[in-house]
Amino acid sequence: MGLAAVVRAFEEIRAALAVLDAEVDGAWCGQFARPGAVADPLAALAGGCLDVLAGAREVEARVAGLKAKAAVAYADSAAVVAGPGVPAQVQEMSSAAEIGCVLALGPRAAGSFLATAHAVVTTLPRTLAGLQAGDLSWQHALVMADEAAGLDPAGTAALEAHFLDPDAVNPARGCRVGDLPAHRFRVKARTWRERHHAGSIEARHAKGVSERRVEYRPDRDGMAWLTAYLPADQASAVWDRLTSEARALQGPHERRTLAQLRADNYATALLATCPAPRPNHTHPDRTRQESGGTRAVAGAGTGGVCGPVRAQVLVTVPVFSLLGLTDEPAVLDGYGPIPPSMARNLVAGGAGSFYRVLVDPRDGAPLEIGRTSYRLTKAMRAWLRLRDGKCPFPGCSNHSLDNDADHLLGWANGGTTGISNLGQPCPKHHRLRHTTAWKPTPATKTTPPGWTSPTGRHYQSEHQDWEPLHRPPPHRPHAHWSSPAATGAIDITRHRGSPWEDALSQYLNTHT
Repeated sequence: MGLAAVVRAFEEIRAALAVLDAEVDGAWCGQFARPGAVADPLAALAGGCLDVLAGAREVEARVAGLKAKAAVAYADSAAVVAGPGVPAQVQEMSSAAEIGCVLALGPRAAGSFLATAHAVVTTLPRTLAGLQAGDLSWQHALVMADEAAGLDPAGTAALEAHFLDPDAVNPARGCRVGDLPAHRFRVKARTWRERHHAGSIEARHAKGVSERRVEYRPDRDGMAWLTAYLPADQASAVWDRLTSEARALQGPHERRTLAQLRADNYATALLATCPAPRPNHTHPDRTRQESGGTRAVAGAGTGGVCGPVRAQVLVTVPVFSLLGLTDEPAVLDGYGPIPPSMARNLVAGGAGSFYRVLVDPRDGAPLEIGRTSYRLTKAMRAWLRLRDGKCPFPGCSNHSLDNDADHLLGWANGGTTGISNLGQPCPKHHRLRHTTAWKPTPATKTTPPGWTSPTGRHYQSEHQDWEPLHRPPPHRPHAHWSSPAATGAIDITRHRGSPWEDALSQYLNTHT
């Protein structure tokens, strides 16, 4: 494959896309710029735009087929270059990581894409041909790969032939597969498979059971999604129980909706119990506390707190927001911005690992971690979590609570135990770093390390979005604080004993 030919081909594609883009943008004016060109310019405009959409659909399908072939070819060649000394599973993870960085996909999405591409290219020739012809979308190919998983070659060929070979003995009837929405094709394909290969459902169900999990996804406005991938009977039973209990609570004096009652009962059921702590065998110097289904890892010598939910992660709260002088949001480690009221509740509730953090008012970057965590290991670990927020590998969202502290330049090679020489990769990317040619690049006190792939490409890590602090307006006095008009200073004598007194004093002495 010649690099010049690749560059030239993509230049031609970009030029063609520019022409189409200009056509869509200029179609409206163009139809009126040529009087008498068409009888109905609006109809011509609509038809032209639909032609562009139809052509784009075909091109997207063909590009998807090209991406699948390129991904598989890269993975195969990278495995040969790596040599027989690298375990196949590790090399597959390395290839998926590189593809994920190039396509800006997260680790799970990249692995899924590579697996589907491999299935399409190596075992689903009709599906690949449909992509290359522009007849099938990538979503259709994904359905075919999912439903062919676990079938023997004859079963896979029969599945493909039924839906994609018009000359098959018993072809699919109705509209073409490519004209079906992918979710409808999934229903048809699954129905056919279960009818013709019913025995495989047990093996696939067993695989699904082994992959059961709970997932956490932050959302906006101080909310988050907590979802569970469970066996269907269990999920159905949980849903039915939540529904029946929610309906039992409904009445003339209950203002919550059925959906709100389900959510409240779900949270109450998970957070009502508090099992005893159990050892953490991965990190013996920590105690793992299971509290109402939520895991909290505290420092050495500390256990979890039974009872109401308490924060076991870093919460960075602007001091003026904590005092109610501003409405600036706080930052919950592993989640992001949270409402000030939530932060104040966490502090008032005695958050178990709450550290006072001074930040630079100009850009919001952390300046110092309080003396309560002065010990090297605790303070540096907390600083890393503040600096990175998560695993620094591109696209990874692994919560910093579960990540490993790692020397960028190994201790045995003269590396120091300083913030600029430390990263906190998740266990998977920590292993990737030490078993493949993926290497982290230098970090600083305020920026996490980037990564260099086995091919020599550099990928920037995601940085924290720090912002300058908000100063309270002068017309918003607080019950415990006063602002003498003559000097503009804040009198802190009325709030002696506050754990925030020294932080505020230092801030005021430095920046006012």
